[in-house]
This record gives sequence, C-alpha cells and structure tokens, in this order.
Amino acid sequence: MDVILLILATLCMILGILGSFLPVLPGPITSWLGLLILHFIEPIPINKSFLIITLAIAILIWVLDYIIPAMGTKRFGGSKAGMIGTSIGLVVGILSPIPFGIIIGPFAGAFIGELTNKADTNIALKAAFGSFLGFLTSTFIKFVVAIIYLALFIGILWDYKEVLL
Repeated sequence: MDVILLILATLCMILGILGSFLPVLPGPITSWLGLLILHFIEPIPINKSFLIITLAIAILIWVLDYIIPAMGTKRFGGSKAGMIGTSIGLVVGILSPIPFGIIIGPFAGAFIGELTNKADTNIALKAAFGSFLGFLTSTFIKFVVAIIYLALFIGILWDYKEVLL
C-alpha cells in the first residue's frame, strides 16, 4: 500500500509542476496533495502544522492567481473596467477551447474593458499588456511554490529513505 501511495504522491508532485503552466490544474494545490498523500505513508511522520501551513500557502497562491492579472492591469493604467475585463477574460480563457486561451483571455478582456470605458487604443493596449505581465508573474509564482513543495517532498523522502527501502 505504501508503494501505491508513494507513486500517487510523486504523480501529484509532477502534476503540480505542470499545473503551474496548465490552467486546468491548480499547481500548488496539486503539489500539496502530494505532500498530504506522503503523510499517509505509515513510516513517514509529517507534522500536521507543516501540512496546514503548506495548504494555506497553496490556497493563497491559488487565490492570487486570479487577482494578480487584474493588479497588473491597474498598475499599467487600466481602469476598473479593464480590471473587470481582465477577470472576465481570465474565466473565458480558462473555459475556451482555444489553445493559449488563458493568455489571450485576460489580454483581450482588459483591452475590450478599456475600450468600453472610452479609453483610446494606446491606453487599452497598455492595460492589456499589464494584464499579460500579471499572468506571467502569477505563473512564475505558482512554479516557484511547486518547486519548493517538490524540494520539501524530496527532502522528506531522503530523510526516511532507509525506512522506505
């Protein structure tokens, strides 16, 4: 049973890293599931406080993943309409069958939102660029957290390698 749990935990860690780039998977939360599954392997004691703290971080990053693109829009001069457009575009991009919809959606949403707010094309493009930078920032943060969780996972396995072999 421990071998199956270890395989599942490792799979979650790999999917967590991939989920940093793929919108279908919540990267850090999937990586955290790997840590949780590792907790259920009998010879490996993992502190519950550790699991709670890493879960809180994963949830925070998951929430920020939806907020950061809107913040990028505002930072580059976008209005409230551009921020709303970014959020709507993000949701539409996630749900769309278009490849790279997660990238195109927030950009297009911010651009359309600014144009409906009677902004000129240059301001709308600047806000859309801010949305894109926000998306890249969010992706980078998710990737870093997933890599940190992988390092913790490997560290725990290394500490208990004698027990597992």
